[in-house]
Amino acid sequence: MFRTLRLDAVLIQAVIAGALSFAHLHDLAAAAGQDGWKAWAYPVSVDLLLVAAWRRMRKDGGNRDAWLWFAIALIASLGANVATAGLLDMTDVPDWLRILVAGWPALAFLGGTLLAHAPAPAPPPEPELDPAEEPEAAPELVVERVPEPAPELPPAEPAPAETAPDPDPVPAPSAVPVPPALMAHAQKIADSHRVQTGRPIDAETLRTRHGLPPALADSIALQLT
Repeated sequence: MFRTLRLDAVLIQAVIAGALSFAHLHDLAAAAGQDGWKAWAYPVSVDLLLVAAWRRMRKDGGNRDAWLWFAIALIASLGANVATAGLLDMTDVPDWLRILVAGWPALAFLGGTLLAHAPAPAPPPEPELDPAEEPEAAPELVVERVPEPAPELPPAEPAPAETAPDPDPVPAPSAVPVPPALMAHAQKIADSHRVQTGRPIDAETLRTRHGLPPALADSIALQLT
């Protein structure tokens, strides 16, 4: 979609002022000995430096370098306008003005390079939140639901009585073969114990008093009964 170009007073005034300044800079450069295409290049250089400095000021805000080069380009443009207003003999330009005009390309090149390669301003640091001052969280809304009545269940049937399992029968100790000599010695010990205590000797007494293994003591006590 094409945009229509509207001509207003500000745009017309800018075009007229630019054309007059461009012509004055050309006339001054030609009077200072810069003839031909060089005289036309001077106003282009001044206007481009003005635009570059203005754009840098708008981008960086209070950049002092951009303000400096904008002031230099503005002084060059205003100086050309004033010098060509009849205050300067254009047929006999002073030497200092010739030096300024001849040195302008190097000055404009330096200013344009510095403006083009100026570092971008660092963004402002974001404020750090103090961990002790954490933002208060919004209170959580708790919606309580009324519990629904539980459905009625049929009465439970009585559980059958559990019967205790029958205890496992204690296995009888297995008989361990006893040598005849050991059996005869154990018989003497049992007789002596019966005489002293009036009751038969048991396996625990045989095991503790004579240091017999449990299985052997049980087997001897079983055979003595």
